Amino acid sequence: MKHLLTLADLTKEELYDLLDLADQLKKEVKEGVFTPYLKNKVLGMIFTKSSTRTRVSFEVGMKQLGGQGIYLNANDMQLGRGEPIKDTARVLSRYLDGIMIRTYKQSDLEELAEYGSIPIINGLTDYVHPCQVLADLQTIREHKGKLEGLKMCFIGAGNNMANSLINGGILAGMEVACACPLEYLPDEKIVERAKATGRFILTQDVLEAAKDADVLVTDVWASMGEEGEAETRKKIFGGKYQINDAVMEVAKPDAMVQHCLPAHREEEITEKVFEAHADEIFDEAENRLHAQKAVLVRLLGE
Repeated sequence: MKHLLTLADLTKEELYDLLDLADQLKKEVKEGVFTPYLKNKVLGMIFTKSSTRTRVSFEVGMKQLGGQGIYLNANDMQLGRGEPIKDTARVLSRYLDGIMIRTYKQSDLEELAEYGSIPIINGLTDYVHPCQVLADLQTIREHKGKLEGLKMCFIGAGNNMANSLINGGILAGMEVACACPLEYLPDEKIVERAKATGRFILTQDVLEAAKDADVLVTDVWASMGEEGEAETRKKIFGGKYQINDAVMEVAKPDAMVQHCLPAHREEEITEKVFEAHADEIFDEAENRLHAQKAVLVRLLGE
């Protein structure tokens, strides 16, 4: 691994190595052990999108690993005043040991990686959200004991979460089903790669996708930057693309639920289902810390 831009860049072995390391690092935290794997290392964290979990988990993660995270608001940088990304990449590469960026365009992330000389981590783009899905996979394996052969169902917009769940789930050896409206489908190339494995379906029928699922996953109907479409999306998604009792009934009896948060209760998930599976959902939120620490160790470690 040189960067983490998308889970599609990883091999299956690299994916499981990250998950195994995340489990190890989580165990160390629970035992009160904080090995300084990244002593004196500094991670620059560029945000053009606001965040709760991404910022806190990366800052805490770097602290626990013996390094430091520096918060960089893009609007406070020359980047926000028109400096080319390639120039920012070359400057920051002389100060930092790595960059995590949470932004809109995947192309901006890729330009940082092309012109920088240090590891680049995708904290979120409109295209994919690999760190979140690493945490999801870690949580599923904790609760189910495995990933290989499980069925994961995503219900909602074919957004960055859908794209990364398809990439990560297929890579991990899972079956993946997505229920998305025709107006909001996942990335076409990601879908075609997944279909070629014979372990993926894309449908508009929520109950078909959820049938016999081991894991049900959803996300908000309108993500950050899409708030202007909120009312339009409610008309398309409302009453249909939701994890509710009817969906839980067709999934396996012991099906678990994941949500990357924040959750809009009674939209993409009912209050009843959310609270019944809150422990799983907040385990998932916690595992952002541990999964990202694994990425940091592999990319920034000696």
